[in-house]
Amino acid sequence: MDGLLRRGKTILPALKNWFGWCQKQQQCCRFYCDLHARQKCVSQHFQSMNLREDSIASQQTSKPGELTCKSQRLMLLAGLIYPASPGCFHYMPYTVRALEKLIRVIDREMQAIGGQKVNMPALSSAELWRASGRWELMGSELLRLADRHNQEYCLGPTHEEAITDLIASQGHLSYKQLPLLLYQVTRKFRDEPKPRFGLLRGREFYMKDMYTFDTSKEAALQTYALVCNAYGNIFNNLGLRFVKVQAATGSIGGTMSHEFQLPADVGEDRLMMCTGCDFAANEETINPDEKHCPVCKGKLAEYKGIEVGHTFFLGTKYSSVFNATVRTAENKHIPAEMGCYGLGVTRILAASIEVLSTEDAIRWPSLIAPYQVCLIPPKRGSKEEKGAMLLEDLYDCIVEAAPWLKEEIVLDDRTQFTIGKRLKDASKLGYPYVIIGGKKVLDEPSLFEVCNQNTNETLFLTKEAIVNLLSKVQTR
Repeated sequence: MDGLLRRGKTILPALKNWFGWCQKQQQCCRFYCDLHARQKCVSQHFQSMNLREDSIASQQTSKPGELTCKSQRLMLLAGLIYPASPGCFHYMPYTVRALEKLIRVIDREMQAIGGQKVNMPALSSAELWRASGRWELMGSELLRLADRHNQEYCLGPTHEEAITDLIASQGHLSYKQLPLLLYQVTRKFRDEPKPRFGLLRGREFYMKDMYTFDTSKEAALQTYALVCNAYGNIFNNLGLRFVKVQAATGSIGGTMSHEFQLPADVGEDRLMMCTGCDFAANEETINPDEKHCPVCKGKLAEYKGIEVGHTFFLGTKYSSVFNATVRTAENKHIPAEMGCYGLGVTRILAASIEVLSTEDAIRWPSLIAPYQVCLIPPKRGSKEEKGAMLLEDLYDCIVEAAPWLKEEIVLDDRTQFTIGKRLKDASKLGYPYVIIGGKKVLDEPSLFEVCNQNTNETLFLTKEAIVNLLSKVQTR
């Protein structure tokens, strides 16, 4: 009996410690399980790297002799895109979230000026393109195909013919309906001879294209200015420095054209900008021997840029061919005055990464970051492991104060890895805010390490300070 009592005195404290450890593990796991159920954990995200080791990722970045750029390399290393064929990529879930956010930014500005969203077929009849003369003009740039009835088609790189034929099929537009602004965000196709630079120059890409219809040239030019101003709002909201430059009309045609360019060393366009006034033009539109600005005679400086938007005043180039007419207040039928306006959606995404990121870490425009906040709990088995429960409480407080952030927070639940490794992965993916439950969560009061990745600033903040900080984050 005495022996049993002695053994009991030894076993009971051990059992108590064991049950205490189990209870702590259960409490720590509760946070992970709760977020797992809501599909907001890094371990559950489908990524081609998830998060892939650099040595493996580097095998996917490029082939020998292939030209690459920062955005392409970073997106491949982070598992945001995966090559399918030359000039075509799989967009992974993080990238799709960023694209959807970017499209919402574009939608808001297009609809603010009266734009109405449509969706036209990617498959376009050769008959329409022959009518406009572009079947031959576009040459090998068109991706052409024939169906089982030997009818010829192309996969549309743009939709001037299709939209004008649609308008013509509806009868005469009334001047009371105008201006009419129709736009879409769809996949486009172009048979690039040498696709390069990832999403900056591919064979398949997303584009926003808008087509406008007016009664007169004067009214159409007012609409043109309205759309250009909306484009400026989009880039300003994204925090991207852009330049609007005079440009050639090319195969689209018309009498006036402007490009929206993001200055960047990897850019394929050469821009001539005046040091004395706001004149700016694509080099292809001015005399190659011209050294001075045609407006103020100031000196012209050369820069490189990435074209992310292009606007055209078309006049009646297409409306006269397809008989898209307007009935005026005097009951006359005249060809509609048209404009067309493109934004390279996937190109904006890649270009923003190109101009904002460091050499080894992605930085997004805040409005389109896939997630705004990444929570990094302590490593499993570490002294700070109970910090996971404090992160749970922090998460609840953030969502209560800023409910719009509920879908913007992701947990890096890969607690088998060190905090340092997960922080490195978070930097690659470019979350604007990373919150770490490190050693200082055991202090009184608890302090969380907060990394603002867009400013490279690291602070140690209380729960209340973090909630106050994040409640000011805007997601739209």
